[in-house]
Amino acid sequence: MISFEKYTLDNGLRVILHRDSTTPIAAVNVAYDVGSRDEDPEHTGFAHLFEHLMFGGSEHIPDFDTQLQQAGGENNAFTNTDLTDYYLTVPVVNLETALWLESDRMNRLAFSVESLEVQRKVVMEEFKQSYLNQPYGDVMLLLKPLAYQVHPYRWNTIGMDLRHIAEATMDQVKDFFYRFYRPNRAVLTIAGDFDLGHVKALVEKWFGDIPAGAEFVRCLPAEPAQTAPRFLEVERDVPADMIVKAYHCCPRAVAEYYPTDMLSDILSNGKSARLQRRLVEEKRLFSNISSYVSGSFDEGLFIVSGNPDEGVPLADADAAIQEELELLCRVPVEPEELRKTKNQIATLLCYADLQVQDKAMNLGIFELLDRAERYNDEEAFYEAVTAESLQQTAQKLFTESNCSTLYYRAKL
Repeated sequence: MISFEKYTLDNGLRVILHRDSTTPIAAVNVAYDVGSRDEDPEHTGFAHLFEHLMFGGSEHIPDFDTQLQQAGGENNAFTNTDLTDYYLTVPVVNLETALWLESDRMNRLAFSVESLEVQRKVVMEEFKQSYLNQPYGDVMLLLKPLAYQVHPYRWNTIGMDLRHIAEATMDQVKDFFYRFYRPNRAVLTIAGDFDLGHVKALVEKWFGDIPAGAEFVRCLPAEPAQTAPRFLEVERDVPADMIVKAYHCCPRAVAEYYPTDMLSDILSNGKSARLQRRLVEEKRLFSNISSYVSGSFDEGLFIVSGNPDEGVPLADADAAIQEELELLCRVPVEPEELRKTKNQIATLLCYADLQVQDKAMNLGIFELLDRAERYNDEEAFYEAVTAESLQQTAQKLFTESNCSTLYYRAKL
């Protein structure tokens, strides 16, 4: 159980303070309520571009990293479909320096032509190296538009088209910043061994005067229910075939998410999981195989992917996957397997509470998802899952009409 205090500044910035007396390190996490789902379909990749631009200098701080390193700190960031997260750690005695740094770039970026050009090139090169010129790099670029027809999840966080970043103008960049990178669209979480009253005063000092942005109501197109199977087959210069199957599943914040996530663990969490044990070790149909849930804030995907062993036809590999999924639909999970899976999840949740940085990040993300308090309820939600709810969820998920399948063939 993580104790914390939560309040909101006049400009709409949500603040979460967690006191941890076991560490001399303070963690500062700023989660912005903007991801690739908020982009214009004609200008994708902007959320990811800003992950880079936010380190390119702000109004009073031309070099973010140098200032942080001089204070003994480390930092990083990530962007996904639903949010953008910036996190850093510093010795607690230098906490005010961290708040100064984060507040200055929240208030106003430098918006220099030089910074935009540098980061534009970085992002474009990342797109090429990680998605276009790497084996299997374009798998999700192919799968997402197959599974999603109208929802913005149909493009990757990196963007839909290189041209969208290549042709981004300064006016478009500024507009994106002032729409989304505002205090009323952010959650500031601070964790460490500090005096609450002192930190509250520092938060007000550095963030209280930042102007709020215009009111924003997210209105995304709802993805219609998939009513027929979808299939795509491509050929690429890769060392082995791959198969990927994607099933539409529930949003992250609903009760159905927990049995959905547990099904993925039953299938592939650890060497004793079903897919590894049956399809890799016993039947030797796959060299590797895994399953996972995207965990998206809106309706996500349950994905099974793997590389069949040499000589195994993709159709046979596909049939073997379907057989395992149908087994979950027909036969309830045994108590021992259910208990093992719950114990694995409880262990992972326990480890997530050990690092002050992880606690700060998780509290901020859960506040954007629903409410920070929900983070303390996660283990209870998983513990409440039954064999019956797992079977019912599997029967709902693993239908042919709900599946998008990608055959990714290696060139002969």
